[in-house]
Amino acid sequence: MTVTPLALVGPADTTRMSSAAHLTPEQVEAIGVELDAIRAEVMDSLGEADARYIRRVIAVQRGLEVGGRAALLFSRFPPAWLLGTAALSIAKILDNMEIGHNVLHGQWDWMRDPKIHSTTWEWDHATPAKAWQKTHNYEHHTFTNIRGKDRDLGYTVLRITPEQEWKPIALIQPLTNLGLSLIFEWGIALYDLEWDRRASGDMPEAEAKAQMKAFRKKAIRQFSKDFVLFPALSAVQGPRGFLATAAANLVANLVRNVWSHAVIFCGHFPEPTETFEEERLEGETRGEWYVRQMLGSANLSGGPIFHIMTGNLSHQIEHHCFPDMPSNRYRKIAPKVREICERNGLHYTTGPLPKQYFKVLRKIARLALPGGR
Repeated sequence: MTVTPLALVGPADTTRMSSAAHLTPEQVEAIGVELDAIRAEVMDSLGEADARYIRRVIAVQRGLEVGGRAALLFSRFPPAWLLGTAALSIAKILDNMEIGHNVLHGQWDWMRDPKIHSTTWEWDHATPAKAWQKTHNYEHHTFTNIRGKDRDLGYTVLRITPEQEWKPIALIQPLTNLGLSLIFEWGIALYDLEWDRRASGDMPEAEAKAQMKAFRKKAIRQFSKDFVLFPALSAVQGPRGFLATAAANLVANLVRNVWSHAVIFCGHFPEPTETFEEERLEGETRGEWYVRQMLGSANLSGGPIFHIMTGNLSHQIEHHCFPDMPSNRYRKIAPKVREICERNGLHYTTGPLPKQYFKVLRKIARLALPGGR
């Protein structure tokens, strides 16, 4: 990526950083210097307390999963079914959000623990870790909210910005979004197969075959685990035990899917988050990259448990500025990042989840219509 000063952008160009248009190139780069300093201070101070945090979260997640699975051995009994389903739902959320997402970002690689490392971790998700790291870590975090480059804008199935071409299929996108929320794990897995690249002929055949092989292997493992193996352990109670455990696993997956969908969509789509033209990348400096991350992301307000359950993606702005910073540090640096935004007249988008998710749903419904903006 080449580097050119923001000052070279003509005064008529409003696609660069619309709500940052009042900033001079020097001010933008000063923001970058401040944020680099915050990152350096945190990364230099990482230590045993941080390591204990992630190990404790992993231990809690595994305890909930084992306890939930054990309770579901008696899934014919409603109290055991409810307890097991609740524990398994929370375990799946923790595995995907606070553990899997963040470990795969390399946030804990500094520990040099081969069991908690971005190169070795595999998660309870239909998407193979390596495939997700390519589409998420590289494509999404490099080209955040760049129309035509960040495929996470609408996940190739939703019209999420007015600049996207309207097609009749958009009329049903409120229903499409609902369906996506219910199968979000599998929707992401299919999305990570990059069907658009396959259709355009941009993906080499060898790459396409390797992707599909990895997906089939992971999909079979996920389906077998939740809907064959663990239900079979409950079959000692008879067919009803098998079906009750399979139903519990289905509900736990649905809970995880709807929750992660809501958190992730609230991280980029509520107004006034911004999207950018592809030309925005030309000559983008470090400071401009930081500002794009802040203007293209949104936070969620809540307490410590809420933040953990979101994988600290409730601090999406901080996460996009520092994707490899351990997630437990985001809450501590958020006031500093917010102060930088407010001091420089930049949006720091945040709010409670119900309010932010309503904004997302309203935007999806509005953009379903031709001419909708």
